[in-house]
Amino acid sequence: MDALFEIDDRDVFQDWIGSRGPRRRRVAELTPDAASGLRFAFYGRTSTAEYQDPVTSRAWQREVAESVIAGRGEITVEFMDVGWSREVDWARRLQAAALLVAARRPRRSFDAVVVGEYERGFTARQFLRVAEQLGQHGVRVWLPEADGPVDPGDPTHRALVTLLGAYAKREVVRARHRTLAAMRAQTVEQGRFLGGRPPYGYRLVDAGPHPNRADAAWGRRRRRLDPDPATAPHVRWMFARRLAGCSLAGIARELNDRGVRCPSQDDSRRHGDRATGLWTVPTVGAILSNPRYTGRETWSRRQAVGLSGRSTVCGEAVVSKVVSHPGLVTESDFVVVQQVRAARATGAGRKRRYLLRGLLRCGHCGRRMDAHWAHGRAGYRCRHGHRSARSRSGDALDNTYIREDKVLGRLSAQVALNDGSADRVSPQSVVEFLRSNAMVVEVYSAASWAVTSCD
Repeated sequence: MDALFEIDDRDVFQDWIGSRGPRRRRVAELTPDAASGLRFAFYGRTSTAEYQDPVTSRAWQREVAESVIAGRGEITVEFMDVGWSREVDWARRLQAAALLVAARRPRRSFDAVVVGEYERGFTARQFLRVAEQLGQHGVRVWLPEADGPVDPGDPTHRALVTLLGAYAKREVVRARHRTLAAMRAQTVEQGRFLGGRPPYGYRLVDAGPHPNRADAAWGRRRRRLDPDPATAPHVRWMFARRLAGCSLAGIARELNDRGVRCPSQDDSRRHGDRATGLWTVPTVGAILSNPRYTGRETWSRRQAVGLSGRSTVCGEAVVSKVVSHPGLVTESDFVVVQQVRAARATGAGRKRRYLLRGLLRCGHCGRRMDAHWAHGRAGYRCRHGHRSARSRSGDALDNTYIREDKVLGRLSAQVALNDGSADRVSPQSVVEFLRSNAMVVEVYSAASWAVTSCD
């Protein structure tokens, strides 16, 4: 009797589990020896680890794959991609690319590839490309929809995968449209915060139970934006300075002089790769043009390009009909700020032309001179690496300015003198002469410059 109790209880229980039920006995009878069956590489995919459970997703995909190859082989190696969209080519997915590489090896550990579901592995015309690559090395792809291997040369199989590809693409388009339409409606009609980092000047606070009853039952809560006591005053100050007529560069420069921490310093997760730690003109401009600071929620202000090379956000930017959080600027002041910015950009309304663009070089620092419109005329300047968002040091060189018409006038006269012409040549001819001979104008001051060859 004592010997009976020495048997591992877990082994006895697992033997009982494995032996019960007629279905499992039939599968066991059909399973061949490893030497007589094919060796399969299983491929599965889960697009989002945040909203799908990779463990359960892998389990049901592998179960379907094993039912397809039951009695004809066994899975010897597994490739499972997590966090990759089906629209990404196999060569750019981590595990799918590893499978393609393994298929090229002479002594690989599998003879064929089995996928748990067509839509898990492919979309549109991907299957035919992948099947062709694997077929060059004698590896066939098995699909549950075909109940076995797929032959791309068979018209029936080719029609099947074409139909499956169309359905997979249709599902992606339909799911994207429904999701984007729902997010747009939630923003416009409800003013809901849909996730992401809060903009500079705000923090996230609790906004009550989740509107979806199922999510609320799980304890999920809504969140909304609320002014951050540490950074909100800086945003209000920026709008006030812009309303007073201060330039974007001037605002950035004052913030840097006062030692105000920029957004990347205030939140290390926000653009942590930027090492300058200074306010810049684009940063100030982005804040002053964000409608969220009026208290209304916005969505789809930017279009992000994913790994597939396609935009992941479609449509026009939308703004909520209702005020969803405390604003840092009034709507009327926000509109005025946008008009100030637009008025500076339009100027005289006519297209500005810079004939000598790229042909002027600073004689002090060697930099290409920037095109600069001043007093209704084209000109060029060099700030010797100085930025408007920083205060200029006391020993820094003054900016170098030069007018385009002065340079072209003297060059036209010089070319005419050398050619013996009675009239000055046209400015366009001078520009073409400089470009064709790889020459630039080296400028030291408005009165001191010389033509030299490009280095």
